[in-house]
Amino acid sequence: MGALGSGAFSVQIPDEEYWRKQIKCQYACPVRTDARGYVRAIAEGEYEKACLIARGPNPLASLCGRVCGAPCEAACRRGSIDQPIAIRALKRFVADQFDRRFRRLDEYQPGACDGVEEMVQLARFLASRSYLRPEGARIAIIGSGPAGLAAAHDLALLGIGSVVFEMEPKPAGMLYTGVPAYRLPRDLIDAEVDLIRALGVEFRCGVKVGRDVGFEELRREFHAVVVAVGAKRARMLSLAGADAEGIFGGVDFLRAMALGESVPIGQRVIVIGGGNVAYDVSRSALRFQTDSDVSRVALRQPAVREVRLVCLESREEMPADEVEIVEGEEEGVRRLNRLGPKEFLFREESGRKVVRGVRFRRVLRAFDENRRFSPLYDENDVVDLEADTVLLSVGQMPDLSVLSEGVTLQAPPEGVFAAGDVAHGARLMIDAIASGKQAARDVYRYLTGCEVRPEETQLHLEIEDYRREAGYEGRARLPIPAASPRERLADPRRLVETGYTEVQAVSEAGRCLDCGVNTIFDGEKCILCGGCVDVCPTLCLKLAGLEQLAPGEELGRLIELYGAEPEWSAILKDEERCIRCALCAQRCPTHAITMERFQFSQEWTYAG
Repeated sequence: MGALGSGAFSVQIPDEEYWRKQIKCQYACPVRTDARGYVRAIAEGEYEKACLIARGPNPLASLCGRVCGAPCEAACRRGSIDQPIAIRALKRFVADQFDRRFRRLDEYQPGACDGVEEMVQLARFLASRSYLRPEGARIAIIGSGPAGLAAAHDLALLGIGSVVFEMEPKPAGMLYTGVPAYRLPRDLIDAEVDLIRALGVEFRCGVKVGRDVGFEELRREFHAVVVAVGAKRARMLSLAGADAEGIFGGVDFLRAMALGESVPIGQRVIVIGGGNVAYDVSRSALRFQTDSDVSRVALRQPAVREVRLVCLESREEMPADEVEIVEGEEEGVRRLNRLGPKEFLFREESGRKVVRGVRFRRVLRAFDENRRFSPLYDENDVVDLEADTVLLSVGQMPDLSVLSEGVTLQAPPEGVFAAGDVAHGARLMIDAIASGKQAARDVYRYLTGCEVRPEETQLHLEIEDYRREAGYEGRARLPIPAASPRERLADPRRLVETGYTEVQAVSEAGRCLDCGVNTIFDGEKCILCGGCVDVCPTLCLKLAGLEQLAPGEELGRLIELYGAEPEWSAILKDEERCIRCALCAQRCPTHAITMERFQFSQEWTYAG
């Protein structure tokens, strides 16, 4: 109940929120997926159960298994010991094998730690007599990206029909036009869209709101409007020469490549930016095939396109994921750090300005002492790089031309709701999904005047004969198998990650510390022998006198509750170090320590 360190120790009395926070992967997930639950199910060979747990709160689980930013992995307690569990890759493993077998709502099963977003909970709620169904309601959703799809999916489950308006010829928004095919298979996107369509959702593609249909027309025709247009517009740079031909937005290039449109990409490409999208752009540029490229491939001649990625940050400061940087270098992306664009160089051709390169200035720092983005340049140290194509990946913004004049999403008019990047700024795909799901709840409240809220039940169950996999604490993270660079570049749609085999998935899942399991201490039985402290392999336990504890409200409440005497002692536990090995429980001579599984279930209830 405390944190180890030098000097006084702080005290925290576990409450309901404390136990939920211990399952760090689930707590970090915007839709509260029980990642621990499906990872442990994989470790035990229960793959179908794992798939059901993964899909329960997430209508796009199979897509997240490929491209999710995985905040669960960033939070994973195993990462504080060596490396986090490969949670995203494990989700892909079960989704690829089992996800398409379970398409009916009544097949979904609850897990040990279910949130209110679990489909089975929603199904039970909808079947109850108390459910107020908004008969005949129809909602317009502008945009079919993750937020729009999630909103449409949950509205359908709530018994509310929706029509999704998508300006592109294919649904799924940036999932289709912004994520390269080498990362996300198109048939997988189609399968998820088809599932949502099967729930009664109508998709109208090739329809741009503000051009083909007016925003106010939608407000008149539908009972509510959800704006989920995403951040699809590339930010451009207002530098000298920015109007030259051959300068494009990175996301515009990705869109053109996804839709098979012609893009005049030359042989010397500069990509400006240091994030994941910049690497998507760079790696896609290496894969881009013109007519001459296709002929060259047919003759078994390698392409000669040069792609250089230039960014302001140092290698350590780059926002791109490490795997993107490494795989990009394997494929031939040349990285240049600590350079910022100063101006675009161009030449005149028949009265036209055509880009011929970029002048960069040396970056002395990208962030200030408070880690705020504040680049500082050496204006006298410049570098000219030649290029016939420049792709900008320096940020994205939403296209708000869909809105009527005078309408804003900061204070949306009655019956208008915002979801995804347009509501919260550019975030992860899973954040957009969570936002879309919340928009569906907001629409329901708007239509019915009633709100659905969670009612939670928590319990700890003692685990008899608790055991772990042999050597789990020493296992290194398994690299996610990938195709060779030559194989990747031979086919623009060849998947980079090939995914875990069954043996690999079970082994990787076995590294999970199972943070839903807790060591529970019974002070009435403890004899202060110190055996648990002695046997702990990670030194996460400590016996301390009350005088060593930092004074505070929680400690005062504890002393008042039990009437503690000055000579009393406390046992402190550092949760970050605990690997749930159970050696302390096995060593305890009085059975004062038990291994108990924390479980909670949230069910829908009405609040008028």
